[in-house]
Parts: sequence; structure tokens; C-alpha cells
Amino acid sequence: MRHWYASEASSQSSAEKIWRANWILILVLATLAAIGTMTLYSVSEGSFYPWAERHGLRFVIAIGMVLAMVLIPIRLSLKAANPIYFVALALVALVPFAGVEALGARRWLSIAGLQFQPTELMKLGLLLALARYYTWLPSEKVSQPLWVAVPLAMIAVPVLFTLRQPDLGSAVLFGVVGLALMFLAGVSYLYFAGAVALGGIAAPLVWTSLHDYQRRRVEVFLNPESDPLGAGYHITQSKIALGSGGFTGKGFMQGTQSQLDFLPEKHTDFIFTMFSEEWGFVGAMALLALYIVLLATLGSMALRCRNIFGRLLIAGTAVTIFVYVVINVAMVTGLVPVVGVPLPFVSYGGTSMMTLMAAIGLALSANAHGRERIDAQELRVFF
Repeated sequence: MRHWYASEASSQSSAEKIWRANWILILVLATLAAIGTMTLYSVSEGSFYPWAERHGLRFVIAIGMVLAMVLIPIRLSLKAANPIYFVALALVALVPFAGVEALGARRWLSIAGLQFQPTELMKLGLLLALARYYTWLPSEKVSQPLWVAVPLAMIAVPVLFTLRQPDLGSAVLFGVVGLALMFLAGVSYLYFAGAVALGGIAAPLVWTSLHDYQRRRVEVFLNPESDPLGAGYHITQSKIALGSGGFTGKGFMQGTQSQLDFLPEKHTDFIFTMFSEEWGFVGAMALLALYIVLLATLGSMALRCRNIFGRLLIAGTAVTIFVYVVINVAMVTGLVPVVGVPLPFVSYGGTSMMTLMAAIGLALSANAHGRERIDAQELRVFF
């Protein structure tokens, strides 16, 4: 008996599948990338070099990759899920020993002259592996303690390796996205309530285990004025830039905080601040509205998908982007400590761009093949 069934989607030609891709989603992505390119052009004081040109080129290449991924059968993604997870895990484990050190942290690997962040690949691997796990696991076992422990271990191991780099921002993303996928897969809310209680009890231990600079970030978050020229400089200048933008902004390339280099990391983590100074509250709300459209489109795709693997892939992609946006915006507005999380598709960063676009490609592939029924027995064993 065959466990993979031909469907309307699988009988379509390659051209039909690409044509029927969610072009609203692609249009929103292109708009976000264009905003990023425009803002990076402003960061460079009216030059496409060194950031704007590379950002735009990476997006063009990534869109080609996304459209090619639409054609990938969902069963291929399913089979590749665990290998991708374990390769990414091995690379993340290697970073503390062989990574490129910068500003007291090792977060990059250099292979054949190409530098990349393995944590970005790990985000994709974790998403794939958890979606595959819950495709394989019978629904009646989802909330049984033994079968809850397995995905918790899959999340905890990369979190621990990432904290050794140290990279608190990526570790938080692993935890939040992983737990969100467990919740979406149907794990009982009682586990999450218990986790919150244990987190509160363990807070003093977590505080003492933080690095000095991480504790300093929390202290400055609670009182930025305590060190306005040191640890509190970033968030103080960010708030000044946001406030000075007013309702309609100062205009393109007219932001004083950014153009006079008061605003740090304005091409990566604080690009939302720079954009808001130039385009004001109206521009900031318009940018956030684009993300809402993007997330709503992914949510609609997830609801239409008929198999668990594809549904969790799409929902996990949406959760990942949501967490990125929330943490970045909350960080630059002083609502959470600075943890170094980029703004998706807008901030400069090749590894982040390609990883998120790969997740989008997987989501569109799942959408294109969403009518295929996957029998868990076809998987036989999880590993």
C-alpha cells in the first residue's frame, strides 16, 4: 500500500507550481528588501557600497532560490530534515573551538574564505527536525512525558552550545521558536505553565550564570541613565533617534542621529531606529504593517495545508519571523535588553537573509504540495 498519494498539486507542471506560488508573500518580501536596500543606501550616505548593493543582490539570488524550492517535493524536505539538523548542530558545536572571534565572542565559522553563522542554519534545522518529529509521532503520544522530553532535548542542546559562544539572542530564538512549535503540535499547556513556574524559581541561578556583559545589559535596560556613555549608549541614542523622527520623520537621508554617527550598528540591529528617524511614526507603522501582512499570509497558508509536516513548517516560519521582529523592535525601543537580533529582510546580514529566505522557500514548497497526505508509517523510525 502506498503512503504518499498523488494530488492535484503534485500533478502540476513546474511552471504551474511557480505561477501558483503565493505572489502576495513574494511581493511583501520584495518590498521589505527594497526598504532595507534604501535604508542601507542612506546609512552609507548616498552610496550603494558596501551594504546596499550586497543586500539587494543577495535578495535577488534568494528569490531565485525560493522559486526553485517551490518545486521541491515535500517528501524530500521531510527526508532531509534530520541530516540538516545534525549537520547544523555539529557546526554550532564547532564554533566555540574553531570559530572566528570578534568582540569577545565566537559566532562565525570560516570555510574556504567564506564566513557564516552556523546558528542561522541551526534555526532552519531545528524547524525541520521538530516538524518531522511531530509528523512521525502519533497524536496520542504528543503530551506523554517521554515524548515531550525528546523535542526538549532537541531544543536544549543547540541552546547550550550557542550560549557557549556566547550568543544569547540566538539561544532565546531557539527556545522560543522550539517551544512554540511544540505548543502548535498539541503539547498540553500544563507543561508550559510548569516551565514558567520553574523559570521563575531558577531565575537567580540563571542570573549568576550570565556573562558580565549580559548582566550589564540587563542592568542598563532597567536604568539606561546609569551608564549613558558606556553600556547604555546604544539604547539611549536609539530612543533619541526614534523620538526625533516625530510623526512624519526628518526625510530620506536627513536623520541627524544616524547621519552624524551617533546611532551605533545602524546597518544591522538598529536599522529600524534609523528608518523610523527618517520616516517617522507613519513610516514605522507602515513597515510593521508589512510584517503583519507577511505573517497573516503565512498563517493562511498553514491553515490550508493538509499535512502536519507542511503545516508546522509554515507555522514555524511565521513564528520565527514574528520572534525576530518582536525582539528587534522591542530591543531598539528599550522594552527588552539589547541581545543582537536583526530585523528580517531589512537588516544587513547575508547568513540571516539566506536562512530566512530558505525558510520561506520551504513554506512555499509546503503550500504547493499541501494537498499531499503523509502517512506517519512511511517514516518508520524518527532517526
